[in-house]
Amino acid sequence: MRKIKSILLVPYMIWIVLFIIVPIAMIFYSSLLDIHGHFSFENYKNFFTSSYLEMTLSSAWYAFIITFFCLIISYPLALILRNAKYKEILLLLVILPTWINLLLKTYAFIGILSHDGLLNKILNVFNVPSTELLFTSTAFIIVSVYIYIPFMLLPIFNSMDEIPENLLQASKDLGASPLTTFRRVIVPLTLEGVKTGIQITFIPALSLFMITRLIAGNKVVNLGTAIQEQFLVTQNYGMGSTIAVFLILAMAFILIVTKSKSENKEV
Repeated sequence: MRKIKSILLVPYMIWIVLFIIVPIAMIFYSSLLDIHGHFSFENYKNFFTSSYLEMTLSSAWYAFIITFFCLIISYPLALILRNAKYKEILLLLVILPTWINLLLKTYAFIGILSHDGLLNKILNVFNVPSTELLFTSTAFIIVSVYIYIPFMLLPIFNSMDEIPENLLQASKDLGASPLTTFRRVIVPLTLEGVKTGIQITFIPALSLFMITRLIAGNKVVNLGTAIQEQFLVTQNYGMGSTIAVFLILAMAFILIVTKSKSENKEV
């Protein structure tokens, strides 16, 4: 049996080495080369200058805001879906937009938020002056939250849906109010779902670049747009790789902080 398990692990290990370890090693190696291909730590020195540190803090701040709004919208929505009669259909409607290409959704929002877009046309009907929402940080946050809500919602909903109904009934029978049941039963049992939702929302939000460019223009600069500029514009692959190294470290830190602690308990 052990031999069979070892054999089955071989393709998995090959995949890990070829598509995770080797690319990360190549990025790290490239970060140690200057623009002329010579070995140097200059890229790391440049990263710790004020401009790059401000950009890193800005990326973390926007990722935090996006994650926060996704959480405060998704948590009550997951609770509503759990108790809904046709929760499977409603959940499908929430997930359905994720099947649409991200670029198409972004261009759809450009049409909605532009000066002559749908939003301003609706505002004009009620004699409200047009607003310039496109190419602002507000538009960037709105679109990003819309994009990532399903990814925050799903793990929270799954953790809520796994809560036994008799457990909630027992809490009620013992005299707990709905608020107490929510605070003492539902929230603790859904923390793992919340952690997973934070992981799959905060981490990609750190490195957004397409939404940043198309929706925010030059109003938002983050790690994703910086990497894109270094690789595609200035072609300074070493500096782009250095930013990517710190992005990988930030992602690893988030995974460690929010990691799930599984405990096997026999009942």
